Amino acid sequence: MLADYPIVAVIVAVLFLLGLILWLRFQAFVALLVGALFFALIVGMPMGEITDTVVQGMGSSLGLVSILIGLGAIFGILLEHSGGAQVLARRMISAFGEKRAPWALVVAGFLISIPVFLDVALVILAPLLLALARTQGKPMLAFGLPLLAGMAVTHAFVPPTPGPIIVAEAIGADLGWVILFGAIVGLPAAIISGPMWAKWIVPRMNLAIPEPRNEEESDEFASPVSFRLVLALIGLPIVLIVSSAVVNTVRGKADPTIAHQWLSFLGHPIVALLIATLLAMWLLGTRRGVTREELMELGTKALGPAGVIILVTGAGGVFKQVLVDSGAGETLAREMSNLAIGPITLAWLLATVVRVTQGSATVSMIAASALMAPILEPIALSQAHLALVVVAIAAGATTLSHVNDSGFWLISRYLRITEKETLRSWSVATVIISLIGWLGALALSAVV
Repeated sequence: MLADYPIVAVIVAVLFLLGLILWLRFQAFVALLVGALFFALIVGMPMGEITDTVVQGMGSSLGLVSILIGLGAIFGILLEHSGGAQVLARRMISAFGEKRAPWALVVAGFLISIPVFLDVALVILAPLLLALARTQGKPMLAFGLPLLAGMAVTHAFVPPTPGPIIVAEAIGADLGWVILFGAIVGLPAAIISGPMWAKWIVPRMNLAIPEPRNEEESDEFASPVSFRLVLALIGLPIVLIVSSAVVNTVRGKADPTIAHQWLSFLGHPIVALLIATLLAMWLLGTRRGVTREELMELGTKALGPAGVIILVTGAGGVFKQVLVDSGAGETLAREMSNLAIGPITLAWLLATVVRVTQGSATVSMIAASALMAPILEPIALSQAHLALVVVAIAAGATTLSHVNDSGFWLISRYLRITEKETLRSWSVATVIISLIGWLGALALSAVV
């Protein structure tokens, strides 16, 4: 048994988990459950307690997360169905000017990916990228990289996207602080890995410029919803959550006033996102002629992919609970405290290793948070520092998108570049995001 050697046990369990996913091609949900049971056995956990731990870990990890992921999925599909993503991107380009389109696209990508998954947003906006490339006589990559950089940062760093919500819940970080620090660190990462990196790398790649459009094609995009409405719907839950977190921190333990109680209630992530989703159902759906049956179908369609993420999250919670109940997490925390490595760097390294080996950013964040939660518990970090650990995990989970990442192939296809060109451009961009995210989290930890 490896009960006395928790670091070795964790390494063995992680290698076993990666083997299930990469070699045996297990679905992540099944692999995480099997990996958790395997870890429980090799550390000598009593067999009679293991199944109770599985149930407890599954249930405790899904209370907040499952609700937020479900609401976020419905909110996102309404924005997609209404054409809100195109409206947002086109308005940003109009505001910045077509000559500064890459800068407009990084901002648009940052905002769009809050409610809409990265791969979905890329499919929706690919025609717009093609139109820009033809108009300005540049490769699609010149505009695709800035858009993707903005979307990749938000996808990993800024709630209410699933990844940071899952990590924040697992380690007990306040979502308001996560949003604040995710934006502070993420925006520079998106700018450097997007427009700045694209400006340097694209001219050195000798890429083809798209041919003029055929008569059958159209680059015109309708604007079925207003830009202000889209921006307001995306920003509403974020403003409520951040405001509540800031006020709670400033007031401390003082007796809450009625206004404070209402702000805390409305700023709770569940209530804030529920308000935004209900408004979206009305303003982007019913008010624009979408029938009740169509709204129901859209919601059902959105909850399909969300269900997969929820199950994988629950299995990650099982892994975390096994670490806690077996006592291995506490022992691991004591041993890690003697190492010359802080929690931010450790979190980043764990997420990076899982990301590079198995490809999925969300699975990487779930695995890293499951490993970090029992380590962080006895350290008693402040909410601000816990939020920075979330940022570090997000950064690590973005590292080096390559051939084992489904997004890698999607980007290669839609931007019309080869695998080698995708590695030279997009893969390097994700490394830049990761390093800036990690260093930014370290820098902020020294001042908060």
